[in-house]
Amino acid sequence: MELQSHGDESDDHCGFYLEIHGHIALDGHDDQGAVMRYKPTALEYLRTDVSGIGQQWDESEIRRLAQRYGYDFADMVTYDPNSGRPPLARLKAQATRLDAEAVFVPSLEHFEDGESPASLVQKLDIVTVHPEETYARRPMPPLRNIPPVKADGA
Repeated sequence: MELQSHGDESDDHCGFYLEIHGHIALDGHDDQGAVMRYKPTALEYLRTDVSGIGQQWDESEIRRLAQRYGYDFADMVTYDPNSGRPPLARLKAQATRLDAEAVFVPSLEHFEDGESPASLVQKLDIVTVHPEETYARRPMPPLRNIPPVKADGA
């Protein structure tokens, strides 16, 4: 990219233009028709007590699946129950910081009660390796125990 003077400006009005050199056009396409693409960010989450001696295997399986799904692997978050920290606190913080779109886990057994946490599914897709399933982001349904508000104030 170069900054060029227009050359025929008056002293009270100077101008310039940008000249782009290379193969990528302003619309993102190159001369061969290829398009620059965005890869969504993913995190890995596992519990050390659930993975046990198979932790490295679980990590490699997660990375392989994330790559196959077209995600950019950003960080691995491991939870050790002996740490005394809340299980999902670091995962949620990293997901927010890295603007992640999905979290890959070996199985739902790595979450409390073997279920996908509602607070996590509100913000991220959860992808399990075994069985290979995706729990897509979704807003939580409205609370049913709150009485409806009437428009007339009664």
